[in-house]
Amino acid sequence: MTPDEIQQNLITASHMIDMDDIVREGFSTLREVASDVTFPLSDEDILLGEKMLQFLHHSQDPVMSEKLGLRGGVGLAANQLGLLKKVIAVLIPNEPEFDEEDNEIAPKEAYKMREIMYNAKVISHSVQDAAVEGGEGCLSVDREVPGYVVRHARVTVEYINKDGEKKKIRLKDFPAICVQHEIDHTNGIMFYDHINMNDPWEIKDGMLVVK
Repeated sequence: MTPDEIQQNLITASHMIDMDDIVREGFSTLREVASDVTFPLSDEDILLGEKMLQFLHHSQDPVMSEKLGLRGGVGLAANQLGLLKKVIAVLIPNEPEFDEEDNEIAPKEAYKMREIMYNAKVISHSVQDAAVEGGEGCLSVDREVPGYVVRHARVTVEYINKDGEKKKIRLKDFPAICVQHEIDHTNGIMFYDHINMNDPWEIKDGMLVVK
């Protein structure tokens, strides 16, 4: 299928993105740099972003993820759908909260971050590095690649939202890592490119290990 045909299929009202839509290692778009999306956004690009965010919601929902056979995810880039467009979706749940009797209660805000980002780029970052404690995974990678994925601990990101508004946000810890993972996809970079294959679990001086 052509890119236009792929996108039209993804945004069909009755279609819900599933694992069959996500391309895997070896597919060309995972190693290519995506193009900026033009503004004002087309209806097709708005729908694409919404469908990507819907996928993340479904992947985190026990009922829908089982029904559709989804792996859980907190981020998705258009490159992973075979499209060379700088569109990413991020959905990071908040941690559960606890009352005075140590009973688990729902957090006041369900999500730490819930955003569709067009033409996202890192414009500044900390000197300090960070990595997720157990390493990273990817919906496009059907194997475990052990090791610390070394990224920036804090980043400032510029992007445009679906309303055409230019945004600048500062992120740290897991949200910073998640957004860097997805921006990397739009630049043809895979998470394991950041692993020191000679010493995968090396902790560099000052590196923050995020749980």
